[in-house]
Amino acid sequence: MGNFEGFTWIRPHGKGSFANSPALKAYFEKCLAEGGKLLVVDLSDCTGMDSTFMGTLAGIASRLSAVEGGLLQIAEPGGRNRRSLEDLGLDFLMDIDPPAAIWRGALEIIRDGLHPIQQQAQPGRLQRSRHVLEAHKTLSDINENNARSFTNVVGMLEEEVAEKEKLANDGESI
Repeated sequence: MGNFEGFTWIRPHGKGSFANSPALKAYFEKCLAEGGKLLVVDLSDCTGMDSTFMGTLAGIASRLSAVEGGLLQIAEPGGRNRRSLEDLGLDFLMDIDPPAAIWRGALEIIRDGLHPIQQQAQPGRLQRSRHVLEAHKTLSDINENNARSFTNVVGMLEEEVAEKEKLANDGESI
């Protein structure tokens, strides 16, 4: 990740998944709190994305759209990742590889200036389940096709979260 004049750049490596999307969301929250408005997610080294990762991106795009001048841009998604985003209708929430982006022509400089996100404590099982549920609810809210596709997943996740919350409220470690 890196902060540049007018935008923040994040470049996940490997698969974008439920495992690394909480760190993406946490970093975004930090950037937003500091006044960031343009977030660029560089998918050039991303080998694929699961629904939780894409739901996290959708949530970020939605939050940014509520900020004046806020925008999520996707850089170099490749064919497979682009299709995944488009299949879920996320291309209406974010700019995918915009030709007139302010970062065009500076990819080498940007990528040379990146550094890893500081390792954070992994979320507990309840927090992870809540995150996965939130991501899938976000995807479901985007369009009817997503709502139909994820209805069973959302139902299962709601039950899982409720069970874990009950255990936590009963004082059991989860």
